[in-house]
Amino acid sequence: MDRDLALSLVRVTEIAAIASARYMGRGDKTGADQAAVDGMRAAFSLVDTKGEVVIGEGELDEAPMLYIGEEIGRGMDVEADIAVDPLDGTTLVAKGLPNAMSVIAMAPKGCLLKAPDTYMKKIAVGPKAKGAINIDASVEENLLAVARALNKDISDLTVTIQDRERHKSLIEEVRRIGARIKLFGEGDVASAIATCFEHTGVDIMMNIGGAPEGVIAAAAIKCLGGDFQGKLTPMSKEEVKRCKKLGWTDERLNHYLSIDDLAKGDDIFFAATG
Repeated sequence: MDRDLALSLVRVTEIAAIASARYMGRGDKTGADQAAVDGMRAAFSLVDTKGEVVIGEGELDEAPMLYIGEEIGRGMDVEADIAVDPLDGTTLVAKGLPNAMSVIAMAPKGCLLKAPDTYMKKIAVGPKAKGAINIDASVEENLLAVARALNKDISDLTVTIQDRERHKSLIEEVRRIGARIKLFGEGDVASAIATCFEHTGVDIMMNIGGAPEGVIAAAAIKCLGGDFQGKLTPMSKEEVKRCKKLGWTDERLNHYLSIDDLAKGDDIFFAATG
């Protein structure tokens, strides 16, 4: 894959973002999302690749465009896995708030994990803390390891966590340990990527969010030299069925996913516009 293709992906995210921006602050998150989907799908018709959507808007019966398994691009020689989120942060756009993004990850065929539409436990850090995280370790062990890697006191560490009821005990534990917390409402991918940029003030993300967004975030963070781990965490019988449908056995569900499990190799592209 080459530079021209990378620039084409940037243009695709720009078109999707511009389309959804017309809904900024209008209270219509469905309209904003549909505008982004329409813009992204149309823009992909000009991209020189033979891509398969592995992370998209849902199954064929759930989404008419950018559905899982759809072939997109102009059908050229480059075969690729494509993960898309035309609008990560639909509510943010509807409310006129910042941090919504249109995102794409692309890698050679077979290199992006086909994640089921379920929850994923996630932990992400930037380049300076690469190798310090372990999703199977305790919260305190992870915070201590990241603090050591960054040469910081725990009290100077900032953890970003989504402001959801399911994170109540996690938030309480992080505060008990003594680290700071930066809560976010939406924008799972943007919050994970924030760990890779010092100016954000975010050192580590700990979260339970969508598995598809986890794959996209892992691809982005790999491009930026950071680290990411995940573990599928289905929260209902329906989510368990989705996992089993894609071949996830109980044993496989119990194993953590490294950044290389989620996005294999080094020939990975990520583009975002927000």
